[in-house]
Amino acid sequence: MRIYQAKDYNEMSRKAANIISAQIIMKPDAVLGLATGSTPIGTYKQLIDWYNKGDLDFADIRSVNLDEYKGLPADNDQSYAYFMRNNLFDHVNIKKENTYIPNGLETDTELECSRYNHIIRSLGGIDLQLLGIGNNGHIGFNEPGEAFEKETHCVKLTENTIQANARFFENIDYVPKYAYSTGIKNIMQAKSILLVASGKSKADALYKALFGPITPAVPASILQLHNNVSIVADEDALSLIKENQCI
Repeated sequence: MRIYQAKDYNEMSRKAANIISAQIIMKPDAVLGLATGSTPIGTYKQLIDWYNKGDLDFADIRSVNLDEYKGLPADNDQSYAYFMRNNLFDHVNIKKENTYIPNGLETDTELECSRYNHIIRSLGGIDLQLLGIGNNGHIGFNEPGEAFEKETHCVKLTENTIQANARFFENIDYVPKYAYSTGIKNIMQAKSILLVASGKSKADALYKALFGPITPAVPASILQLHNNVSIVADEDALSLIKENQCI
């Protein structure tokens, strides 16, 4: 596990984008596992900037997103399909048919989970998986629980996650209560993992994930068992780690 310290969000975004761009350059048809939320937005902006300068080519890149709210159509401005188009896909030359996101309108959860797992396998797995981390240690929508969820599943979101996502919706009552999410097995089978974190609100979760016991109560703690993980975080997110570890 490698931990890269950044002084602030902007530097974190650039360092994370450097790792992703290296993957794209080394393997132009790479499969990228992508994440949503506020943390990776700066990383995507940096990738777009380098694309516009002619430094990156997404023409043969394939992408698989971690998750999608259940019940939201892809054209809803709070869906993760909309997020990805707005923050990355519409600004680079990635082919629409090469971008994969769970279908939030599929009511047959078993069918949708099976379909999405098949997509990941058919692509040959994920070369680089980008992750954020929730305040409660979740990755994707793999929430704290009694066991690690293996593959794509439909998850009931915790109150903590609903509250954290409420800022994106007009009213907390509009926040979806369920989501489709790739599972811990899907994530851990990625050849490499890049986790980004910013702000003091992530400090406790990041410390527990990287230096606490491996437990489904902190889903991100499973990353300690992966042999190719990079952490890019700003000083605030690393504050507890710096207090308690030598980095």
